[in-house]
Amino acid sequence: MNELVIRLSEAEHAELADLADATGATPEEHAVAAVRDHLRRERARVAATAERLALLHAPLLKRLGA
Repeated sequence: MNELVIRLSEAEHAELADLADATGATPEEHAVAAVRDHLRRERARVAATAERLALLHAPLLKRLGA
């Protein structure tokens, strides 16, 4: 397991602590969930862009043997 340190403003830290208290989860659990959600969305966005570009440039890619 790797560790990552993030800096939050006082307001963000307080909001995260309040959310954790309200949900019974730890601030760290919420942060990990947020990172995972972000990575999932970005992975899907990048894949969609790659697919769109591959379709757009399919004739060129075919000529190049890719």
